[in-house]
Amino acid sequence: MTSELIAIPAALLAAAANAMASVLQRRAARRTPSEPRQRRALISELIRRRVWLAGIGCLVAAFILQATGLYLGGLSLVQPLLSAELPFTLLIASRLSHNPLGRQAWLAIAALTGGLALLLIGAAPTPGNTSPSAVAWMVAVAAVGVLIGSLIAAARWRRGPARGALLGIASGVGFALTAALMKAATEKAANGFAGVFASWQLYAMAAAGVGSLLLLQYALQSATLAVTQPALTISDPVASTALGVAMFGERIRLDGWIVLEVAGIALMLWGAILLAANPVSSPQAGRDRL
Repeated sequence: MTSELIAIPAALLAAAANAMASVLQRRAARRTPSEPRQRRALISELIRRRVWLAGIGCLVAAFILQATGLYLGGLSLVQPLLSAELPFTLLIASRLSHNPLGRQAWLAIAALTGGLALLLIGAAPTPGNTSPSAVAWMVAVAAVGVLIGSLIAAARWRRGPARGALLGIASGVGFALTAALMKAATEKAANGFAGVFASWQLYAMAAAGVGSLLLLQYALQSATLAVTQPALTISDPVASTALGVAMFGERIRLDGWIVLEVAGIALMLWGAILLAANPVSSPQAGRDRL
C-alpha cells in the first residue's frame, strides 16, 4: 500500500510532464511542411527546433517519473492516471497562448477528471505478481503490431482529423506496449541495475518508445491537439489495462462495478469532445510565442 501511495503522485507528475511535452511538440510540428515530399524530412526539421527539444526534455522527465510509478504500482493503476495529461494539457496550452479558459473548458476538465476518478474507483486496480513468459511476450507484441499496422494502413487513406485520430490511437497503443516493457525492465532492478541493462525488455522498450513517438509526431502534424490528444489519452490506459491484466496478473473489479467503469470512460470521452470545441486547442489559438 505504501508503494502505491508513491506511485500515484509519480504518475500524476509524469502526466503533467507529458502534457507540457505534447504542447511544445505540437507547436514545433505545426510549423513543418504538410506536403508528403517535405514531410519525409519531418524529424530532421524538428530536431533543429528548440521548442521540440524542450518537449523531448519534458518527455525524459516524464519517462523517469513513469518508470518510478510502474516499478511501485501496476499498469492498470499508473497508465490510467496518466490520462490526467489531457486536463494538464488544456491548462498549459491556455497559459502559453494567453487565452483564458471559459466555462466549457472547465466543464471539460471536470468531466475528464471525474471520469478518471470513476474509472479508478470502479476498477480498484491491484498490482499482480506474474512475470510474463516468452510466449506471452510474443503474443502481445504480435497482437499490438497487427493493431498498430492496421491503424497506420487506415490512416494512409485519410486526411485531417480522421488521420490524426487514427495515428493518435496507434501511438497510444504503442505507448501502452512501451509501458509494459518498461515495467518488466524496472522489475529487473530488484537484482541490481546490471540486470536492467542486461534485459532485452529495456532495448525493446526503447525501440517501441521511439516508434510511438514518431507516430505521435505525424499525428500532431495531421490534426489539432484537440483531436490527437484525446485519442492518445484514451487508447493508452485502455490498452495498458488489458496488457496488465493479461500479462502481469493484475486485477480489476468487474461484475456490477463495470457500470461505474464504463460511466467513467464515457465521461472522459464526453470531456474530450468538449475539449475539441475549445478555442485554446484550435490551430489558431495563441500563435506560437516560443
